[in-house]
Amino acid sequence: MTTTDLILAQDTMGRLILTHEGHPCPVTAVRNFPITAPDEGISLVNTEGKELAWVARLSDLAPPAKALICADLEQREFTPDIQRILKISSRATPSIWDVETDRGPTQLTLKGEEDIRRLSLSTLLITDGSGVQFLLRDLRGLDRHSRRLLDHFL
Repeated sequence: MTTTDLILAQDTMGRLILTHEGHPCPVTAVRNFPITAPDEGISLVNTEGKELAWVARLSDLAPPAKALICADLEQREFTPDIQRILKISSRATPSIWDVETDRGPTQLTLKGEEDIRRLSLSTLLITDGSGVQFLLRDLRGLDRHSRRLLDHFL
């Protein structure tokens, strides 16, 4: 199924519905490359996890279909971007971090240094003790204080 053939709607429960082979089918939008190419490679999968449609680029979609897919993705994904590190309770783990994110200030608990994953030279994925993932997109863009605190864990 090509992106021009997509017939999408939202049911009364807010689920994304794809008309597939003439039948409405609940689907979930899944990013295949959520960090490196978030607007490319979107799969629409049914409740059994079978891919029913592939969207190469969100920009290829008509605005209504794009809006429905983006809403579905946003509902499922929650990865706040860390903008500043304000304070870390200790240089050892576990430690409590006070951070500012794109969604506001919060605290996260770092259980171990292995919960900081380097995705590229300048990007980190930090997993909180409760499983929430935080993205630090640009190490070089951090202010000096944040960088100094983070350096103890890298």
